[in-house]
Amino acid sequence: MAAQGENARASAQSEQIDAVIVGAGFAGMYMLHRLRELGLSVQVFEAGDSVGGTWYWNRYPGARCDVESLEYQYGFSDEIQRGWTWSERYAAQPEILRYQNYVADKLDLRRDIRFETRVTSAKYNERNGLWVVETDKGDLVSARFCIMATGCLSAARIPDFDGLDDFEGEHYHTGGWPHEGVDFSGQRVAVIGTGSSGIQSIPVIAEQAKQLTVFQRTANFTLPAGNRPLRPEEVERSKETLLEDRRHARETPGGIICFEYNRTPVEEMAPDALQKELETRWKQGGFAFLGAYGDLMATQEANQIAAEFARTKMRASVKNKDVAEKLLPVDHPIGVKRLCLDTDYLETFDKPHVDLVDLRENSIERISRKGVVCGGKEYEADAIVFATGFDAMTGALLAIDIRGRNGAELREKWAAGPRTYLGLGSAGFPNLFFITGPGSPSVLSNMIVSIEQHVDWITDCVKRLTEGNIRSIEATREAEDEWVAHVNELASGTLYPQANSWYMGANIPGKPRVFMPYTGGVNVYGKKIDAVAAADYEGFQLGA
Repeated sequence: MAAQGENARASAQSEQIDAVIVGAGFAGMYMLHRLRELGLSVQVFEAGDSVGGTWYWNRYPGARCDVESLEYQYGFSDEIQRGWTWSERYAAQPEILRYQNYVADKLDLRRDIRFETRVTSAKYNERNGLWVVETDKGDLVSARFCIMATGCLSAARIPDFDGLDDFEGEHYHTGGWPHEGVDFSGQRVAVIGTGSSGIQSIPVIAEQAKQLTVFQRTANFTLPAGNRPLRPEEVERSKETLLEDRRHARETPGGIICFEYNRTPVEEMAPDALQKELETRWKQGGFAFLGAYGDLMATQEANQIAAEFARTKMRASVKNKDVAEKLLPVDHPIGVKRLCLDTDYLETFDKPHVDLVDLRENSIERISRKGVVCGGKEYEADAIVFATGFDAMTGALLAIDIRGRNGAELREKWAAGPRTYLGLGSAGFPNLFFITGPGSPSVLSNMIVSIEQHVDWITDCVKRLTEGNIRSIEATREAEDEWVAHVNELASGTLYPQANSWYMGANIPGKPRVFMPYTGGVNVYGKKIDAVAAADYEGFQLGA
């Protein structure tokens, strides 16, 4: 009764609108645009002081998208795409952020976004069927729909190293980089982590730093990005075909059309043809390499061929053979951790002022006043860069106190791992939607394609509810259980669970080891959610 009374008072005091969106990155921006088209009143809350999401926060040196620019853009508006011209094959963070601001201005999105405002709680009021959303600025908003556009990689994490507060220098996380930038000229810099952000930033930091020490816990597969300026004819062709290309992208496993997947199993390929295929795709750069043959991600034996090819290429990129061997990944198949694309990363370790510390030999013991202590040795540093990743997929969601029917906490429900139906909703939480949530292709795909796929589905669903005078939509327990089992079954049939990756939550102490994305592909997933909608939202309970 006390909880109901609290909800009633909150509803009476709060502003009431149709929908709240949490986050103003690519997902939140497009969701706002689509709901406006339905004539709904919408409020977006964003922690940053402008739009951008991950590209607002991740301003580290060398930050760059790993999906080609011509595919990493909105595909819903011909006018918007024709008004923008990309400069590089893989856009750097400043260019992507400029693009997002261009879209926000074009669609006049900012008037419905409250910046520098972080949502702290979202609680469902069963009495009136509204979500009561509260922020750190004291905002109190009641809305029929609550849509989480919080991003899959937005909860930056610095490990709990002893002594960090005692460090006399500056320290930074790649996911929360100072907007004014950092000048490392003449400094001794320690970089901890060699995932995507480390691999992108290390060559750039090395150009400035007097001394650079890289601490590597896990060696990762990295392929040359092959970045270059875009040719005018490429850009013009893209402008003519983008909308059709986007439809085509939704029919592919990864939401990417810049390369074709070779469906032929490796055992059916002649040795010469196989080597030519691997070599061609390596030179092409980017994720094309993972499409070299049909069963690359299916069996250890097939994967090992591509992995050894990649290791040979990586080894040849480093003159110091001892260092080269330390940089080679040997504890996981290729592709089961996010494949990294680099520009001169491996070559950087041949520079005389760059050192590699292999944490497989000795782990970091603590941070001292003067630097990093590892294996009983103190590595002095003027600055430390934590390229240590994120509490992926669930971190940003569970940082919010989300409560559904009967005050049930999402944190408690997901304590053993996230449970969703289609990655879009969770049983017990009516009218709460996740964009690219756990159990959807999300991070295994071109995120823009998956974002648009989800936003379009949610928009159609909201339209159905509104026009049909239907109060709520909520995943059933049975459908959710079946979907979670299906996602797990698909993942177990691949090599993905063999790595301690952030896909599994393995980088967060105490986080359940559950493979979170859907491995069936954007195309298969799209057919599923379309079929669910066509069957009047099968697996969901529609409220009167």
